[in-house]
Amino acid sequence: MTYLIIGAGPSGLATARVFKETGLPFQVVECNLDVGGQWLYGAPSSSIYQTTHLISSKTTTAFADYPMPADWPAYPHHTQVFDYLKAFAGHFDLYPSIRFNRAVTRLAQEDGRWQATFDDGTSETYAGVVIANGHLSDPELPAVPGTFTGDLMHAKTYKSPDIFADRRVLIVGMGNTGCDLAVDAVHRAAKVLWSVRGGNHFTPKFLRGRPADEANHKARFVLPRRLRSIVHEAVLGFVVGPPERYGLPRPAHRLYDRTPIVNTLVLQHLGQGDIGLRPPLARLDDDRVIFTDGRADEVDLVLFATGYRITFPFLDEAALKSELNWQAPAPHLYLNIFPPADNNLFVVGMIEGGGIGWPGRDLQARAVASYLTARRDRPVRAAAFRREIGRHCAGPRPADAGPHGIFIDFVDYKRVLGRAIERLS
Repeated sequence: MTYLIIGAGPSGLATARVFKETGLPFQVVECNLDVGGQWLYGAPSSSIYQTTHLISSKTTTAFADYPMPADWPAYPHHTQVFDYLKAFAGHFDLYPSIRFNRAVTRLAQEDGRWQATFDDGTSETYAGVVIANGHLSDPELPAVPGTFTGDLMHAKTYKSPDIFADRRVLIVGMGNTGCDLAVDAVHRAAKVLWSVRGGNHFTPKFLRGRPADEANHKARFVLPRRLRSIVHEAVLGFVVGPPERYGLPRPAHRLYDRTPIVNTLVLQHLGQGDIGLRPPLARLDDDRVIFTDGRADEVDLVLFATGYRITFPFLDEAALKSELNWQAPAPHLYLNIFPPADNNLFVVGMIEGGGIGWPGRDLQARAVASYLTARRDRPVRAAAFRREIGRHCAGPRPADAGPHGIFIDFVDYKRVLGRAIERLS
């Protein structure tokens, strides 16, 4: 029987390509009108904004056997990334296997198969399901007490810097998106404030004229994560300077224990006084925002860059727990792919961390395909692998999985995935 792949973004396309190569029958369903997922600018599920560029270089982001064009910039614009994904789907002849404008509204296991119900009311039965619809669609909005007479919005709905024109703006959040929005606002807004809570490390996009992230991928010798963090933090301290020199909180974690900020423009604007730094937001009061230090500012727009919740809207609460081993804030899976139940349900793309790129998604897809073919052709190896899954999922979530429960270190993770595939082959 056929396997269902939910989503035609990078993870879904990676899975479709691998299943096609492996000879596993599949069908992709995509709720939007084309491939791309997040990179389909303007789609309801997309969080891409007008000024979005890759924050990992094209060489580390692109699929290993399908590079981005040599004449493209090192960090392409989102329109180029979308064109690349369309070209990838065309090159590997994936379009005929994708059904567009078709959303899954419910997944339920019946008699060892999965029944998918779609938004047009129809249902189909599949041998298994690969969930590859991403985790950047359901905005996480903090509950801030008080009332506000201006505009409140989440970064998910932000599309253009035009909304900042001549307005007093507060950006809340210190992830890569928050930094991007602060920089966007500087060029249009009357005043820009930036509310931050914890600290983070800042890395430049370029070192000596080359993409800074390439060195990690080309290194002959891979240092253990902690030692790698210590060495690279020293380099950043020399090249960028410690965040606290710009008035930002000192990071409480090592460089490779969280996704770093790949944006030094925001530091430049802080140093120039273009952005006013503020502590966490405490409450709202008509046209004012009150911070935890008691300071108050009048603003017209509060823009929350506060991340996203991991959700699977097509699985009910009972199925989340029984089939996907849900342990808030995320499923507890082996390799962030395999639940403990041998139920033919898999997740590809549920990872967080700089440097994993789409080669990492490709490896995840190959791990799923390797398991399915091993279960068919090499049952002893598949059974041993299932025991690995069970042992991992019976234990606690790794302490270094980050606040969303899905953080991985790209160097370690790719190596672990590669070894898992070898054991199944």
